[in-house]
Amino acid sequence: MSDTLMATYKRLPVSFQRGEGAWLWDDNGKRYLDALSGIAVCGLGHAHPAVKEALCRQSGELIHTSNLYNITLQEQLSEKLMALSGMERAFFANSGAEANEAAIKIARLHGHNRGIENPAIIVMENSFHGRTLATLSATGNRKAQAGFEPLVQGFIRAPYNDIESIRVIAENNSSVVAVLVEPIQGEGGINIPADNYLNQLRELCDTNGWLLMLDEIQTGMGRSGRAFAHQYNGILPDVMSLAKGLANGVPIGACLARGAAAETFAPGNHGSTFGGNPLACAAALAVIDTIEQEQLTERAEALGAKLLTDFADGLSGVDGIEEIRGLGLLIGIELDRPCGELVGQALEQGLLINVAAENTIRLLPPLTLSDSEATQLVEILTALIKSFID
Repeated sequence: MSDTLMATYKRLPVSFQRGEGAWLWDDNGKRYLDALSGIAVCGLGHAHPAVKEALCRQSGELIHTSNLYNITLQEQLSEKLMALSGMERAFFANSGAEANEAAIKIARLHGHNRGIENPAIIVMENSFHGRTLATLSATGNRKAQAGFEPLVQGFIRAPYNDIESIRVIAENNSSVVAVLVEPIQGEGGINIPADNYLNQLRELCDTNGWLLMLDEIQTGMGRSGRAFAHQYNGILPDVMSLAKGLANGVPIGACLARGAAAETFAPGNHGSTFGGNPLACAAALAVIDTIEQEQLTERAEALGAKLLTDFADGLSGVDGIEEIRGLGLLIGIELDRPCGELVGQALEQGLLINVAAENTIRLLPPLTLSDSEATQLVEILTALIKSFID
């Protein structure tokens, strides 16, 4: 690896040259089954024809204009997202971290508009919201924060999936203006809360005049088996952030809002040079159209359920398996020990996986994964896990 790159990643010894569907090929021609999708980014797999066509067409017409002007494709994308989500307005950025930055600024401005001098946001332990200074401060991972103090103030941390802890904060802190939470924690180890957790958070936010802000950056765009994971709960957030699967690898983030939150920003409060430019919006529109035409949200729900069953069957009776959990194509296999070395072992077997929270294998395959590819994933990974545990 070139030493001209900053050492921000501990990179694996492989360089991919091309991809197609759920497969990637390295510079030696070796093929890999991608069960990570660039960490939930390439929901349509690699080199999807619809995305390729949209990018080629748009790059030949117009790649970028400033947000000083109307951008027709941005308006079309916003209208599509509103129809999918029930939200009212969108701000477009370049990444999930920037989408969450917008959410944090909305919450603070919302608080100041209510006369709260030092507005605070409740965030969760083991959460992940990005690596900018504000989103890192909101993130519930001390390892990621270490060395970057002083962190941004104004966050109150609570245990995930513990509604009583939120009630205690509500009774003792009048400066709270919002709750920022992932419907399913991804980086924290595919942690799925109780069925009514988000509903109870919605009720507490309504009672206290707080904004409910959902980080759907990893769970959104059909991956959970719904367009957005909170739709299992039949609720609407006040603010929702999106990014990873939105444009299948073309950088884009979105902060959606409704109600008072949608009216918070005024000209000059926030902005982005590249956010929502025609090229990124063309890709995102192609992604949404493809998800709808190929019914990939329903596919994620059905295939995710099958994978959970197949892994449970394949690993039945194996000591060292703590839990196999997931929703749609967000799947975690928790072991009773750190298992980071499985990532390298899987790579040698031609399989791309990830480990979160040190002991949970995280699987985020493309929504286009075929039945036979799903079978290969289960066969390769169960054999690796059994060998690792033995």
